[in-house]
Parts: sequence; C-alpha cells; structure tokens
Amino acid sequence: MNLYKTLFLKTTLLFLCAGGYATARDQLSIESPDGMTRVSLNWPAGELIYRISHKEKTFLEDSPLGLKTSLGDFSQQLTYVSSATAKIEESYELDRAKVSHVDYVASELNAVFVNGNRDTLNVIFRVSDRDVAFSYRIASREGKSNIRIFEELSGFNLPDEATTYITPQALPMTGWMETKPSYEEEYTLNEAMGKPSAYGVGYTFPALFKWKDNGWLLISETGTDSRYPGCRLGEGTDTGLYHVTFPQEGENNGIGINYAAQALPARTPWRTVTLGESLKPIVESTVAFDLVEEAYKPAVGYRPGRAAWSWIVWQDDSINYEDQLKYIDLAAALDFEYVLIDNHWDLRIGRDRIRALVDYAGDRGVEVILWYNSNGYWNEAPQTPKHRMNNIVARQQEMAWLRDTGVKGIKVDFLGGDKQETIKLYEEILTDANNYGLAVNFHGCTLPRGWERMYPNYVSSEAVLASENLVFRQDAMDKHAMNATVLPFTRNTAGAMDFGPLFLNKKLSRDQKGGTVRSTTDAFELATAVLYFSPVQHFGLTPDNLDQPGHVLDFIRAVPTVWDETLYIGGTPEDYCALARKKGERWYIAVVNGEKKKKQVELELPMLAGKRVKLLYDRKDTSAGIKEVKIGKDGIFKVSMLPEGGAVLYGSR
Repeated sequence: MNLYKTLFLKTTLLFLCAGGYATARDQLSIESPDGMTRVSLNWPAGELIYRISHKEKTFLEDSPLGLKTSLGDFSQQLTYVSSATAKIEESYELDRAKVSHVDYVASELNAVFVNGNRDTLNVIFRVSDRDVAFSYRIASREGKSNIRIFEELSGFNLPDEATTYITPQALPMTGWMETKPSYEEEYTLNEAMGKPSAYGVGYTFPALFKWKDNGWLLISETGTDSRYPGCRLGEGTDTGLYHVTFPQEGENNGIGINYAAQALPARTPWRTVTLGESLKPIVESTVAFDLVEEAYKPAVGYRPGRAAWSWIVWQDDSINYEDQLKYIDLAAALDFEYVLIDNHWDLRIGRDRIRALVDYAGDRGVEVILWYNSNGYWNEAPQTPKHRMNNIVARQQEMAWLRDTGVKGIKVDFLGGDKQETIKLYEEILTDANNYGLAVNFHGCTLPRGWERMYPNYVSSEAVLASENLVFRQDAMDKHAMNATVLPFTRNTAGAMDFGPLFLNKKLSRDQKGGTVRSTTDAFELATAVLYFSPVQHFGLTPDNLDQPGHVLDFIRAVPTVWDETLYIGGTPEDYCALARKKGERWYIAVVNGEKKKKQVELELPMLAGKRVKLLYDRKDTSAGIKEVKIGKDGIFKVSMLPEGGAVLYGSR
C-alpha cells in the first residue's frame, strides 16, 4: 500500500472516530455535537463549495470559498490532500461580557488542499450546537516569508425567500467632517435580498436574515487583529448570495492598503454563521469569543460599571469645570463608578483643572474617563484633544500623563475605516493603554470582533446609530422603541455596544424647553439599561433626574453592566424584545414594546417559577410604577405595556 492510500485511510478513520466523515473522495462532512447542524464541503473541478443544513433544512445553499493571493490562486484548480477532525472542548471565563463562564464544545474539520504551485490551503470549520465558523491557513511550499491576500471569495448563499435586517456600509470620507464609515447607518427591515444597499457598497457585520418560518441566520466575523482588515458583505444578489468584501480604497483618506498582508504561514479571521429556528441561539451565542485567545495579560484589574455623562443631553456647553462637578456629584449620588468628560476638555477645562476634577471625583468614589480624537489626517473632525492617539510617541506621553493624573479610561472617537492599517491602530491603542493601566472605549468606529476576550482592557464600542441621534433628530427619537427590538438581535449580539441608554427627561435638552420629545415610557427606558449590553454603560441621565421616585433611583443604583448569563425570552424585530440577564443570584428580565400600540406578551420564565419579584411597569401617565408580583408555578407571566412601553422584572432565584 502506498503512502497516499495509507494517509487517506487514516484520515477516514479520524472522521469515523470524531463525528465527521468522508462520503466520497470529493466531499467531506462534519456535524455539530448534537447532530442537528451539518456542514458539507466539496470541490467540483477544484473549486471549494460548502453548504450548511440544520435539522435537515438547508440554511445556506452551495456557497463559495477561497482566496486570491500573491502566492497564488486558492480559489480554483485546487487538489485535495488530506483531512482530519477533532472534538474541541474548552472552558473559559469572561469578566466583561454577557456571560461569565463558557463551556465551548465543537466539532472541527481541517481540510488540506494545494494549488497549482503546491502551496497549501487549510480550510478549517468549527461547528457547535449554535454556530458554524470557518477560517483559512496558508503555507508556502518554497518557504516564502510573506503574502498579500488581494481577495477573499468566501460567500454565503441564503435561501431565495430570506429577508434582511442589515445595515449598509457608508462611502468613505462622507458624513460629518468626513468621518465615515463608522457603522452608524439604519437597518433594513425585513427587505428582499436583491434590493441594492443604500450606498451601493454592501453591508456591515453582523447581518441578520430571516428565512420565512424556518428560522434565522446571523453572519459575522471574529478574531480580526492587526494582521487583517475588517471585512463586510458585498452587495447581495436576488438569489441570496453575499461575498466577503475588503475595505474601500478611499477609507481613512486613502491611507494604507485595502487588502491583507501577512507573514507566512498566514491565517484569516473566522467567518461565523449562527442559526436556528428562533432567535435564541443568536442572542445567546458566544462564538465571537469562542474562537479567539487573549493577546496579552491585563496590567491592572479593569472595572466595569455605570457612568454619568454630561455631553449626551447638555452637549458641548457642559464641558466646563462647574458642570463636571455637577455630574461627578450625580455619579456619586447614584453610586456610579465613572464620569465621562467629553470633547474639548483640554481647551475648556485645561489639564490642571482636570487633575482637580479627578481628585474631587476620587474623594467621592468616582473615577474619570476622558475623550480623545483619534485622527491624524484622515478626517476633518475639529474636536480636541487631537494628534495624541495616532502617533506612538505622542500616545505614550499622553498615556503616561493620564496614568499619573489618575484617569482610568479613554474614549477614542472618529476612527473611520476598516483597513488593516486602521485595525493595527486599534490594536496599538489598546496595547499601549494596557501598559498604562487604561481601559478603552471606541466611538465613530468599527465593530468589535472578539475583542472583549482578546484585549483585557477593551471596554466597548459604539459602531451603531447611537443615542446621540435621539438628541439630534426627532425622527431618530420616533424610531427609538422600534430600534430597541432590532439592535439586541443584530449589533449587540456581536459584542459590547456603547449605545448610551436610559433617558428620563421628556425633552432632551438642558432647559427642557426645546429639544427632541421622547415618546417612550420611563419603564421602557429603565429596561434599556438591561437590554443593551456594554461593560461600561454611559447613561443619558441629568442631575434633575435625582427627583425621580425612590424605586427608580434604587433600580439605577443597583443594575449591573456585566452578566453571568444571558437568555432569549421572546420577541422579533419590529415587534417586541424580551431578554433575561443574571448577575449573582439575581435575574433581570427586560421587555420593550417596539410598536406604537399597546401590547401584552406572555413570558416563559422557568428560572423564576413560583417566585415573588419586583416589576417596574408602565403607568398610564408613562411614569414607571413598581409592585411585587408572583410568577406562576409554570413560570408563565403576562406583562402589559403601553405603546413604546416596557417593563423590568427583577429578583433572586
């Protein structure tokens, strides 16, 4: 028996032992641990094709794989060499996420191919009970040391009848002061796949698709670091095919390449598909963290918590010494961990008085986060401090000053692109900040891609049409409740989202005479503190909100920002959303009504069956009432909400 036949027989035995198997010499398959999800891989005429089925229904039809590189073409005329499978089992802890402990179990398929030059492409699939993920590894036969990846052909071919909840990518150097793309566009709402995107350049991750009554799929990516650009989906066809697409050439004022360049052997980030008959696996998925590793150790213990933030309602004029004292006092009165001092603090307050504010806050148990403009010369945003985060010398000098002053975190804004050079800047800011004991929050930015686990001082990212738009635009305020039934199933599934929730003023202005008018109820707003996940949660509260009833303030003082468990309870986009989150022994169930009509929903809460809990509910005047309720022995509880209303149930197990 020759060596090749021996290798093939050993590979076949590996498949039989590990749950995957070869059905023919030109097809491989692997199943999830529960046997419900299957990935099939084949290579007709040397072109790689995969498909995904769940409970014997085809959720992704024949979809392409492959890369085009400086080392050669890895998309056609490939030759199969070998394959192996393995069972992956890992347990790990998270301290800044929607869960605190993960037991990850998956089946892995590693299929090896060579191109015409006999260079090697490994196609690696991981299949868990909720998710499918794949990645590529490339090695040179001649021992070359570098590669440029010009195009990734990875595609996702959805069923023809699927509809979309996806947000378009913006054109480069557009928007306010040329700061886009920044993942701040509106979502499609159950639209056909063939409809062109708003700007003709595809869609950002994560992308949610509904397949009639069969189920849901969420497509995203994770593990992106300085070795690869952030990617997106290109324009879809009316038959449902979307390809992975690299950044636009004009992003970040044309700085840097818009493809990938790496040392060899090379690897790509993971493409992920989360799927199921309901939105439960999408809400509860940890795939963004399952496939990545910690890049470095934390220099200090980074603390999650809640933050007072003057700018969101009082805007730029509040960036002065006296108003920041008011917000530090607000944070202290609400037992908040942080206060965020936003743009222009260096000019309007000054560094010496910032030190005085840090000391004043520290005496009251509050720590300070400071805002920074990221840009060197890739946009026109005028806010200061500028030119401190884009250059390594200036950045380290600034971070040394921040550490010595006692500042605990930074908010870095206006990054505006997904090129590898820009992803490298994210990584450099995070790495340097850790060396100075600083946590980092990004705004005007890209999607986090597993960064909560990769970078221990990473806190959160905006990457969403966030609450500042509630202040700027009445039409955004009018869609506020509806969007609260979309974001928990889309953007917030992929990672921390610094939306900036919880407004209790009826008009979003300092004097309460002008400004946008809020139509959501107070119970809805309180629910968003649980519904939206961010390890540091910047609330839209103002000092006059201390006049709220005691039960409202007590809830705000106690609500966590990181969680031990997160569960999907019910709802769909545009209708309602109900999520349960647990911290310690206490459950919080947040429910929001996305429609402008009254709604009653039935919640299945087995974890609270027979228990007495507190209920924050909608009063007729839209204020938040509180009462004690008993959950049925069957765990069923019905909650009624006003139009654009909400509710929060909370109590011990």
